[in-house]
Amino acid sequence: MPNTITFNNDYPSITVSNELYDRALKIMTPVTQTLAKGPGQYVNGVAPKYVKRGKGARVWDVDDNEYLDYNMGIGPLSLGYCYPKVDEAIIEQLKNGITFSLMHHLEVTLSELIHQIIPNAEAIRISKTGADVTSAAIRVSRAFTGRKKVLCCGYHGWHDWYIGVTSRNSGVPEEIKNLTATFEYNNIESVKALLDEDTACVILEPFIFEAPTNDFLKELKTLCASNGTLLIFDEMWTGFRVAIGGAQEFFNVLPDLACYSKAFANGMPISLLTGRKDVMDLFNEDVFFFTTFGGEALSLAAAIATIEEMIEKNVPTYLAEKGKLLKDGYNKICEDLGIQHYTKCVGYDCRSMITFDPSAGNPLELKSYVQQELIKRGILWSGFHNMCFSHTDEDINYTLKVYQEVLELLKTTLSENSIAASLKGKPVEAVFRKLTDKK
Repeated sequence: MPNTITFNNDYPSITVSNELYDRALKIMTPVTQTLAKGPGQYVNGVAPKYVKRGKGARVWDVDDNEYLDYNMGIGPLSLGYCYPKVDEAIIEQLKNGITFSLMHHLEVTLSELIHQIIPNAEAIRISKTGADVTSAAIRVSRAFTGRKKVLCCGYHGWHDWYIGVTSRNSGVPEEIKNLTATFEYNNIESVKALLDEDTACVILEPFIFEAPTNDFLKELKTLCASNGTLLIFDEMWTGFRVAIGGAQEFFNVLPDLACYSKAFANGMPISLLTGRKDVMDLFNEDVFFFTTFGGEALSLAAAIATIEEMIEKNVPTYLAEKGKLLKDGYNKICEDLGIQHYTKCVGYDCRSMITFDPSAGNPLELKSYVQQELIKRGILWSGFHNMCFSHTDEDINYTLKVYQEVLELLKTTLSENSIAASLKGKPVEAVFRKLTDKK
């Protein structure tokens, strides 16, 4: 019988998952369309590889094992799987069509809503993916400033201008790589060292897990403005989560451009670029940024329904409250067990991360051990708490009970120096690393 969300005696059977995986290996290169969802991010041999359905904060794999999900589609599921209000909006629009030969009226409706809630949204562009809008922001910044260089901090997608600064940069011309450099978050001096008269823009995630210190974002805004450089917020993770208006509302810092995706359509593929009208006006004639599916109506309907629900139910506050229970609970367990120096939960309440100190052993092996034991107990986890509106107090309480048991096991395994031997499969892999700053 398939595992459910409970303290199971056995690891889940993943026979069907493995059969599908073997089929995929013959024809797909690689087998995953999203790196963070692929088999390299889960303990190979224990974790499921393919999912079949979801409801609320739970998913069922192809072997019918049930899991409480803290990945939530790697971010987009802000309300939860099969959320009724959003699904009803999609179904209603489906009756009337998906993609059309003229602009769709929901493009205007969504844009008006975004204009009301996002502080810098003097003008709006709609697209499909995060990489679409970050790359559009870079292009229009270069056009507006007449400059070439880009400074970045965080993850910004797969396109040449960004991926050239990572270890997975094969295929990117050296000339493109040399136009982008990375700086350190919360280190304004690292920005000053790179900023010059040819810097078109600075793009960063307003926060990843570390909070800004010493008014870093405000200082960055002032520095960019004084240099004639545009400031871009990549709000894929912060937008609609930390506040409805994103990090720019939360921190009261107005970027010249901002990019959104993930959270605001509850799983449907859509993205936004917002910003100053004088910059965005260049998209009318000078800068080309169009896509056939930019006005796809199911995603528009889902976005409107999701945002309205987030406003009505004050979802960011809910995410923070439930996420804080998990974060504080995890850290309390670690303190009680005396392992707080080896592992802790960090980040903002709406999206936190479990860290493992190298002094305790290989961090990827430690993460893998905790992951496999959580999966056994019905929790799908890859080191994060991506909170959604469907996570309940009962879910939180169960998760903390599981953490108590698993962290006790971790402590014992650490004392025996047997982490690697305790793994039931191949440990998780690093996604990729960023290269050192370069001029």
